[in-house]
Amino acid sequence: MFSVEIDGSIGDCDVQKEPNSKKRSRSELCSASSSKACREKLRRDKLNDKFMELGSILDPGRTPKTDKAAILLDAIRIVTQLQGEAKKLKDSNSSLQEKIKELKAEKNELRDEKQRLKAEKEKLEQQLKAMNSQPSFMPAPPAIPAAFTTQGQAPGNKLMPFIGYPGVAMWQFMPPAAVDTSQDHVLRPPVA
Repeated sequence: MFSVEIDGSIGDCDVQKEPNSKKRSRSELCSASSSKACREKLRRDKLNDKFMELGSILDPGRTPKTDKAAILLDAIRIVTQLQGEAKKLKDSNSSLQEKIKELKAEKNELRDEKQRLKAEKEKLEQQLKAMNSQPSFMPAPPAIPAAFTTQGQAPGNKLMPFIGYPGVAMWQFMPPAAVDTSQDHVLRPPVA
């Protein structure tokens, strides 16, 4: 037969209760021992500590719950809620990014249109300055002689001036080189 000697390793795993706690205290002998029961007890104690920590994190204002199932349900509820909020924030972020892209495109279009309008304005101002700086070569309409003021045509005069249109200066639309008359006497001699 086998003789088995029990040296009290199970007895080493005995625990003492702390006076103010519902938890049993850990024995130094048990933690040093390598028996399966002591290792399992240490594992459960660590697990219980983590549950208590999780419970205190979930409800920081209240006393932590001791029911592990209630702690897990609260944790699941909060994690699910946070995942939903994270999804909403991601959706909101993506829609805002899309809106930013649209606004940047619109801003670029407006900038291009502004540049185009500015260039057009400068071009029109230059044309206006060119028109205003050119002298008007259309002489002022002469006063109508008294002989032509009567209605009808005078018997001895075959031509009667038609004074229906005021003098419109059409020279202003021609290029300045074509309108320049300062060299006319040299370039085109007078015809007798």
